[in-house]
Formats: sequence, C-alpha cells, structure tokens
Amino acid sequence: MDDSESAMKRVTGADVARAAGVSKWTVNRAFTPGASIKPESRERVLAAAAELGYRPNLLARSLATNRTMQVAVLVDDFKNPAKLPFLERLSERLQGEGMVMVLININKRHDHIDAIMDIDQRQVDAAILFGTDFKDLQLQNGERLKSQMPLYVLARHSNVVSIPSVSCDSEVAMSEICDYLWQKGYRRPGFMTGPKTLSTALGRRCNFIKCWADRGIENVPVLSAGSYESTAAATVLRTYLSTVGPEERVDVLMCENDALAMGALGIARDELGLSVPGEFAIVGFDDIELVSNPCFDITSYRQPIDEMVEAVIGMISGSMPQGSIALRGELKIRNST
Repeated sequence: MDDSESAMKRVTGADVARAAGVSKWTVNRAFTPGASIKPESRERVLAAAAELGYRPNLLARSLATNRTMQVAVLVDDFKNPAKLPFLERLSERLQGEGMVMVLININKRHDHIDAIMDIDQRQVDAAILFGTDFKDLQLQNGERLKSQMPLYVLARHSNVVSIPSVSCDSEVAMSEICDYLWQKGYRRPGFMTGPKTLSTALGRRCNFIKCWADRGIENVPVLSAGSYESTAAATVLRTYLSTVGPEERVDVLMCENDALAMGALGIARDELGLSVPGEFAIVGFDDIELVSNPCFDITSYRQPIDEMVEAVIGMISGSMPQGSIALRGELKIRNST
C-alpha cells in the first residue's frame, strides 16, 4: 500500500487497540461517557487515538448504546425574532453535552404529527416542540404517537400531562407588569394577541385581564393581530386608534411579544404622532435585543432563556426530574411606559 492509499484508509478502533495494547472493547469504553474504564487505560487509548487521527464511529456507537445523541427541535414560527436566541443557546448546550440539534421546519405541508412520526423513525433521542401552532389535542392522539421518544415543550405550557414543558411563568410576569403599570397611573389597559392557538398567549392574556379585574377594571379590550408579525400589529392598531376616540381608547397596550410591540410603536408614535409615553404606552414580551435600541426603547419582560434551556437539557440528559416547570423572568423598564 502506497502513502496515498494509507492516507485515505479510515483509522478503526482495532487500529487504536493495537497501538494502545488494549482490546477493542476498551477503546469503545474510552469513548463512551460514563463507561467503566481504568484512568491509565483511557489515557493510553486517547493518546493512541490522537496520534492516529482516530474519530469514533457515531453510527456504530448508536447501535451499541441505543442512543444517537441527536435531539430534534420542531419550529413553526421562524418570523418570530424571539426564536433565534433560544435556538442559539439550545444548540450550544446540546453540543456541550455531546449531542447535536436536528432542526425541523413545521409548515403547511409537514405538520407536527407528521414530523414527530418521521423523526421517531430516525431514532432521535428526544424531540423539543418549540413552536406556536401545535395543538394539544394532536399530541393526545395516542394511536399516532406510540413511541419511546421523549417529547418536551419549550417556551410554552403543555396541557398534556405526559409531555413536560419548560416555560416562563406568565402569572408572575403579568402580575409584575400590572403592578408596575398601576403604580405608573395607567387605568385603561388593552392587550394585543398573536396566533389564537398558542397556549402561552392564552395564559398571558388571561392573567393580564385577571390582574386588572382584581383592581376593579373589567372589559379589557383585546386586539387580535392573528400572527407575530409587526405588520399585522400595525394594521390592527391603526384601525383601532382611528375608530376609538382619545378618551375611550386604551392608555397602555400590553403586547404578547416584542414583534407586536414594535409594530404598535411604529403606528402610534411614528405614523399617528402620539406621544409615547404620554398619550399612549406600550409593553412587549421576550425582551429581544432590538427593543432596547434607542429608536424603540420598549419596556418588555425578559424570558429566562438560559435557565429554561438548562432545564430542558437537564430533563433530556436525566440530570433533572421529568415534569413541567414555569420559571420567573425579569421586567425591563424603558421609555415606552
């Protein structure tokens, strides 16, 4: 065999075993997290592997361990700017655990159920539902979801007991927001929603309305944008402000997320010329980086992204108990209120 053929030959575990003077099973254990192996044996194997340029065969390992070290993440709302920080942190932490993220785009031709059945056949170790439009009734369809693949919900609440969720505590968030707005003197609150199917939206809206009802303020107006796009928020708020007089309209608008808040600000301040704050105030949710920019400067509620990602990773890896949890975020006060 000449040098070119030798360079093209894939180094195997058997090659490493011969070089290190150990068995092939010892080589396998050296590259298997948590496997029982003497420290000196592991050092010999790793040294021989480094010298030979060996990388373990992940497919072979998955057959031996029954784990692929792949986690599917299902997303159906790529227009929502709050998604990117979550995905960045999630992929970083999965890689830190020796796992890889498989991103699945949910769309009109490939819904959540189809995607779950598809990725289950590909034997991923777990799936994270990180979307807005999946419905709990779909997930309860036991005949179509019979599998050993664990499912998790991230950044929204799951109403399916068997599917753990990690979310930002909407009850605490709305309580903190309403306390602040009440202290600032706002008495005519309104709420802008995005997609109607999102359970977190229902939680935020219901808790917001309840907080004001507890203060004696009933019939909070709800404006439905129908999506998480700034243009949708602009359209619905333009209509509302054009048809409701200054004395009757809301004096503060709680938006379900920051994309809606930015669209609302553009109409109220830049198009209609209202003073913000003053004649009109706006609150967002998620606290994406853009809302802190001086041209927006929107008060928002920051989701605890790091803590939420750590929790779902902990459940997948087994270092945390399974079960739904809601974590506390932080109100970030800026000039829009």
